[in-house]
Amino acid sequence: MEQAAGDRIKIGLLGIALAGLAAGLAFSAAGQDQIAAYLWAAGVLPVLVALVIEIVGGVFGGEVGLDVVAALSMSAAVIFGQELAAAVVAVMYSGGTFLESFAEGRARREMHALLSRVPRNATRRRGDGLEEIALDDILPGDVLLVRQGDVAPVDGVLLSGQAVLDTSTLTGESLPVRLSAGEDVLSGSTNAGEAFDFRAARRAADSTYAGIVRLVEAAQKSKAPMARLADRWSLGFLLVTVLIAVAAWWFTADPIRAVAVLVVATPCPLILAVPVALVAGLSRAAHFGVLIKGARPLEALARMRTLVLDKTGTLTDGRPQIVSIVCHNGFAEDEVLGLAASLDQASKHPVAQAIVEAAKARGLGLTIPEQTRETPGEGVEGEVSGRQIIVGGDGFVLGKLGGAGDAIPLLPAGSIIVAVGVDKALAGFIVMADPLRSGIADLLGAIRKEGVERILLATGDRRDVAEGVTSGLALDGLRAGLTPDQKVLLVLTERKNGPVMMVGDGVNDAPALAAADVGVAMGARGAAASAEAADVVLLVDELDRLLQGIIVARKSRRIAYESVVAGIGLSVAGMIAAAFGYLTPVEGAILQEVIDVAVILNALRALRITTGPRAE
Repeated sequence: MEQAAGDRIKIGLLGIALAGLAAGLAFSAAGQDQIAAYLWAAGVLPVLVALVIEIVGGVFGGEVGLDVVAALSMSAAVIFGQELAAAVVAVMYSGGTFLESFAEGRARREMHALLSRVPRNATRRRGDGLEEIALDDILPGDVLLVRQGDVAPVDGVLLSGQAVLDTSTLTGESLPVRLSAGEDVLSGSTNAGEAFDFRAARRAADSTYAGIVRLVEAAQKSKAPMARLADRWSLGFLLVTVLIAVAAWWFTADPIRAVAVLVVATPCPLILAVPVALVAGLSRAAHFGVLIKGARPLEALARMRTLVLDKTGTLTDGRPQIVSIVCHNGFAEDEVLGLAASLDQASKHPVAQAIVEAAKARGLGLTIPEQTRETPGEGVEGEVSGRQIIVGGDGFVLGKLGGAGDAIPLLPAGSIIVAVGVDKALAGFIVMADPLRSGIADLLGAIRKEGVERILLATGDRRDVAEGVTSGLALDGLRAGLTPDQKVLLVLTERKNGPVMMVGDGVNDAPALAAADVGVAMGARGAAASAEAADVVLLVDELDRLLQGIIVARKSRRIAYESVVAGIGLSVAGMIAAAFGYLTPVEGAILQEVIDVAVILNALRALRITTGPRAE
């Protein structure tokens, strides 16, 4: 709301300045110079008042920026009767601030998406019946029912025999977790199996998911804002401007020369060129599927020295995939997969759905299963084309078949195994895992070439799983078994080595994304909470877009610097010319316009940035 109001004020000031300049020029052309002077001054005054208020606020906040030069030039021009020059400066300044506001206009939205994931009510058992109650009415000790596909509203203890939970939003682990009676159920977990009962251990406000929300909010508030690129040049430029203006007035006793110096010195190359280059960079990054939420994150992205990566859904695809199929008793791979997938069409289990997708990807024809029976968290039995099929965990299937456990293949770290039985005989095993994305090693090497010096893995998975999946990657560190607050601590600790970028996709990553100098979310399939907390969202589910975003950010920043150096150099030359009397205030304003156009055209080169052969 405040951002929108500020934008409307800046648009209004620009409109007033433009109207005053245009009306004054019309009356001046008609020979009404006095009226023209009044109109120009009227257009300048609101801009000047707003500028002075901003300067005073900045002084109390410990900041002195280039706005002081603009205020001095407009004030001096009006005082010494150079209203046209003041009007030109007012238009250029208000236009520059509007562009800067536009460049940072993608302010963070509140965490509505994160909060909306938490159910607003819950189903509580009351005697022999069920009742719907508000989330805030849940008390420790209440017995709650969680149906298939629902989210656990609070932390608690499982009462039913077994439950299959998708905890990826909390731990980052893509594979479902099987719980037995007496084990803890975390709020925010999705029921991937049959309905179950659990006893609430704490109120909603004290549960795990609510804690993650608070972590995100706290991290966002504690994140130190970056200074505007232009303001880093402000004190030196201000000092040079004042010295030249005072010297011109002192040695010539002509205040108009000082006014001309101040008008030429109006830092429009900084005020305009920087936001234009960064806005162009934002547009170019979006072309590659990289949404950067404003100019500050773009500039920060260009300076990253440490990259912290989540594993599941970031380094890996985030969905179980078939690694291998081990066949027995004369069955072929496609036969084992086809029969298993046909039966698994009757299950909503994530692993079952992954098997179905894999079979379809191979072009296998699937048959509708009949007489299916699913044992939650164990497996599925049924009939496919007249054959009795059983698919599920190795213990479940081998127990039904009466087979020996020595047939179970050796599993790589982080894998799961699905056994398949056909007509009371073992048909084979489907080995599944969440592998690394293809080309990830080369991608990390290319990111290092762009200036990132440290790359670390931060995951909620077990260490053996993380090490097995990332074996062979040139990582500078691996941190496993991390909770959301521990990920935040890792990000804050790594700041001693320079600016930190965090990349993740789950709710458990959201606090660390908010705490990092630049948070990057995998937005195509990642959690809405991570996209909200992040500064950058990869709209395409490909991690190489991160490299493209970094390249665009670095090139945009370099173009902005080039525009600043060229513009300030020309402005200093103009100030010297004005000090020696070669430029009047109006001529100085016109020269400044020419400089502005030149630096803006240079800044617009950011719209043509390329990032390599895959850019298009």
